[in-house]
Amino acid sequence: MAAMATRKLIRDAFCKALVSRPFQGARHFSSAPETIHKIPHTSKKGRLLTGATIGLVIAGGAYVSTVDEATFCGWLFSATKLVNPFFALLDPEVAHRLGVLAAARGWVPREKRLDPQSLGLQVWGRNFSNPIGLAAGFDKHAEAVDGLLGLGFGFVEVGSVTPVPQDGNPKPRVFRLRDEGAVINRYGFNSEGIVVVAKRLGAQHGKRKLDETSSTSPSSSDDVKQGGKAGPGILGVNLGKNKNSEDAAADYVQGVHTLSQYADYLVINVSSPNTPGLRVLQGRKQLKDLVRKVQEARDEMQWGEEGPPPLLVKIAPDLSKEDLEDIAAVALALRLDGLIITNTTVSRPEPADKNPLAAEAGGLSGKPLFNLSTNILKEMYILTRGKIPLVGCGGISSGEDAYKKIRAGASLVQLYTAFAYGGPALIPQIKSELAECLERDGFKSVQEAVGADCT
Repeated sequence: MAAMATRKLIRDAFCKALVSRPFQGARHFSSAPETIHKIPHTSKKGRLLTGATIGLVIAGGAYVSTVDEATFCGWLFSATKLVNPFFALLDPEVAHRLGVLAAARGWVPREKRLDPQSLGLQVWGRNFSNPIGLAAGFDKHAEAVDGLLGLGFGFVEVGSVTPVPQDGNPKPRVFRLRDEGAVINRYGFNSEGIVVVAKRLGAQHGKRKLDETSSTSPSSSDDVKQGGKAGPGILGVNLGKNKNSEDAAADYVQGVHTLSQYADYLVINVSSPNTPGLRVLQGRKQLKDLVRKVQEARDEMQWGEEGPPPLLVKIAPDLSKEDLEDIAAVALALRLDGLIITNTTVSRPEPADKNPLAAEAGGLSGKPLFNLSTNILKEMYILTRGKIPLVGCGGISSGEDAYKKIRAGASLVQLYTAFAYGGPALIPQIKSELAECLERDGFKSVQEAVGADCT
């Protein structure tokens, strides 16, 4: 592509040079006396400049044409770092919207490089090219799935999506704690609703099927198919309840009926601190009743060879030992497909507690959450005896952080706040660092390292 662009640039430069000069041969056919005009000095300088420009284009094109695609792709991701200071100047929610818009319009780089082989793994019968995912909350309305997966995430989770559209809490509702690498948000499940999201995901699903049908490239039966219903990566759909709903189970069931056909996995979000009464659903009896109803709704639908999408529950970090034991018991008894650990915290771990913005209501995410969420993750891995796949979420900002989550019991991990601060360039960096961590400690794959610190 770089070489093609260079050739086009050279052609355009030549055309401009020719157009700017009259055809010299025409004067030989004129009956008027030939008059020799002295070429103005500025014209000479212009031609010299044009010639020099063409020469530079040719030389630059020759160099770019020798650069391999992987190197060029690396340049594009690194270049996104130049934009980060601009986003930092904007209101946090405005910056968030612009980030989603950029991914939706394709104004972000696409990862062309293959992931390190050690990062590939299979969970729930789905093949993940890498375990690094984007947590729910960034693309709430499923506007930018293709662009976000194209950045190189192994999976992307959209939502939370509520049955009926709702605005969420009043603004301002997002606050940066920049020095601490944290964010406090109280969005309150702002959602365009399941009907709008279903239309978007349905259109994307149809486009992908059309592309697969029209593709002329043969695929070997020995190839391992990466990705899922959304394309190159795995798509999760996070389901929420409406703020004023009196029947939480009915809300989640409606989400399952409408959106599960487009999802590679589903998430019941019962842990957002910004919806009154939601976290009560994490209690043993309430959670058991809720999960059973949602499982029944999913299983009564007709599914093909791949079967129904796995069902996960996302829990809070602000839970007691007894709460964790109850959730683990329910997960094992009902054979829950997985748990996401954790959501944001209502506490203010150090050093965020010293920031004046710590007094703002809402859930805190980012670096200060890392230790708290990782301890909960490790505890849950032990309580479930490693029988249930866990997704580690909370405070990851490096490959080393992702590795610690995996050693604490996570099969997959998710980012959000670090991505908001670091932008697209952070994704290949984390994957590279994670691969180095695995190699350093003698692990040939992510799967080998899962739960290594829990024995």
